Amino acid sequence: MIKRTLYIGNATRLSVQHDQLSIKTDSIEKTVPIEDIGVLIIDHYQTSVTHAVLHKLLENNAAVITCNDKHHPTGLLLNLDGHTQQSEKFQAQIEASSPLKKQLWQQTIKAKILNQSAVLEKWEIDNSYLKRYAQLVLSGDASNQEAQAARYYWKVLFNEEDPFFIRERFGAYPNNFLNYGYAILRATVARGLVSSGLLPTLGIHHRNKYNAYCLADDIMEPYRPYIDHLVKKIMIEVEEQELTTDIKKRLLNIPNIDLKIDGKDSPLMVGLQRTTASLAACFEGKSKKILYPEFS
Repeated sequence: MIKRTLYIGNATRLSVQHDQLSIKTDSIEKTVPIEDIGVLIIDHYQTSVTHAVLHKLLENNAAVITCNDKHHPTGLLLNLDGHTQQSEKFQAQIEASSPLKKQLWQQTIKAKILNQSAVLEKWEIDNSYLKRYAQLVLSGDASNQEAQAARYYWKVLFNEEDPFFIRERFGAYPNNFLNYGYAILRATVARGLVSSGLLPTLGIHHRNKYNAYCLADDIMEPYRPYIDHLVKKIMIEVEEQELTTDIKKRLLNIPNIDLKIDGKDSPLMVGLQRTTASLAACFEGKSKKILYPEFS
C-alpha cells in the first residue's frame, strides 16, 4: 500500500482517536488512519502533538519531520524497532567488510551518474560526458567520478532557466527547492532503512560523526536525480522563487513519484523499500547487488 505524506502548515492540534490521527484547526476537523501515513511534516510553531500521536506513528513506522522558522526540515524522528530480526541485521551491517562497502559505493555512484545522465537526456541536454564518467567509477569511487560528473551536471541542468546557478546547500533559488525535496527524500530513505532492520547512522561511505543519517545520505544518491528533474519542471512551469504552499505540495508528492526498479514500475516509497531490503541482503551475504531505480 502507498503511504501518505501529510503536511501541517497551520496552527493545529494533533491527537489520536481510535487509531486515527485527529487533525484540528480553527476551521477544520478531520481524521486520517495512522496506518496510512508514511511521512508527517510539522511546519508550524503553534502545532501541538500528543505523545500518543508520536507513539502510534512510530509504531506504524512513519517518519516525523519538524521544520524551523525558515520552513526547512531540520528534525527527523524514526522508529527504533522496525524489523523482527533487527539485532541480527544490525550485526551483519556492523561487521560488513571494507571491500564490500567499497563495492556497494561503486554501485551507488554508478547508478547515480547514470540517472543524472538520463535526466539530461530527458531534457535533450548532452549527456555523453556522464555516460563516460559512469563507466569509469572504481571500487569506492577512488577516482572521484561523482565529483567530476556533478561539475558538468550542475553546469548544464538549469542553464536555460538560470545560467548563473551554483549548487550550494544554502545557496539561492532553486537550491531552496532542491534542499526541500532532498529533505523529504532523506526522510523517506531513512524510514525504509529502519523498516529493513538497518541503522541509518552507519554509512557505507559517509562517516561524519555529527551525522545521524550517514547511510540514508549514501542510499539516497541515485534517487536525487528524480528530485532534480521535478525541480526543473517546477522552474519551467512556475515563476515563483520562494517555497510557496503550492510548490511544497508538489515536493511533498515525492514519495509517490513513479519509477522503474528491477524492471518493475512502482512508487518511489515502494521502490526504496526494495532498495533497502536488497542492501540488507548484501550485508548478510545473500546478494551482491543493491537494487536501484533507473530513470526513464
